[in-house]
Amino acid sequence: MADNNASGAGREVATSPYGIDDQIGRLNLMSPESRAAVISNIDGAQFFDLSVDYFIGMPSWQAIGDPSYQIWMTHTPHGNVVEGLPTVSREMTEYISYSGDAMMMYTHTGTHIDTLNHYGYNGRIYNNFTEHDHLASRGWQVSGADKMPPIVARGVLLDFAALRGVDMLPDRYGITAEDVDECLAHQGVDIQLGDVVLIRTGRMRDWPDAVKWGENPPGLTRPAAVHLVEKGAMIVGSDTMCVEQGPTTDPDNYTPVHTYLLAEAGAPLIEVLYLEDLAAAKVYEFGFFAACLRLRGATGSPLRPWVFPYRKQ
Repeated sequence: MADNNASGAGREVATSPYGIDDQIGRLNLMSPESRAAVISNIDGAQFFDLSVDYFIGMPSWQAIGDPSYQIWMTHTPHGNVVEGLPTVSREMTEYISYSGDAMMMYTHTGTHIDTLNHYGYNGRIYNNFTEHDHLASRGWQVSGADKMPPIVARGVLLDFAALRGVDMLPDRYGITAEDVDECLAHQGVDIQLGDVVLIRTGRMRDWPDAVKWGENPPGLTRPAAVHLVEKGAMIVGSDTMCVEQGPTTDPDNYTPVHTYLLAEAGAPLIEVLYLEDLAAAKVYEFGFFAACLRLRGATGSPLRPWVFPYRKQ
């Protein structure tokens, strides 16, 4: 078939230009020099936290069978007294007020990053690792969250809601490549090689209403995602649950942006970003800092991103 960026049909995973053992894709664009350049350009007087907090009842992917966020106490001060602690006297247990807890959730809950083993084509993921050879009973042996280095990069915010003069983009709005260029021109910024590009739709104004925030989200179309990568994006993130327009209009691929970015471009995604304060301050260029949990083989991980505005030139 002819190459058509609008369609996610008939695609294959890409071979990494960084070698047959590469498991981080475009994160290889970071270097000591690039990190030093970011740090030298930031204004440390102000920073923005782009994460959401975790709580029982928060929006999640439980509708398709994944566990909702749960947290429970494993120890309470009085409970320890009633039940007793091994080798600890009752008097000591009454004196020491010990609390502990445990949690359970899908790794794609809350603000998180998608790793390169999250999506692929025909049993393969980015750089031709296969389900047959690299997926064990407890998870992928390659390209998991444990392989991802801490992220220090230049970041760019594209505020599409402000571009259209609305609080939030309407349901199922598909952001096009032309929208990307219009937004860049409107804001007077550019995308450079190795950037983290963040997409604001305004959807976080409905957080944490699972229906209003989660259903029929606006987001990127495949051509827009291709355009961002061709301009230099290393990572793409958004304030929605899936970065891309949902449901997709592509009859041949139910997640064309995810499969393109992860399986073809080797570009991780960040989802459920809180971008409202950053947008209100009109901060469009910044230093982006984040690190995921080193969950061995995991297809995603909670992320705590924070940014510092770039100094005005």
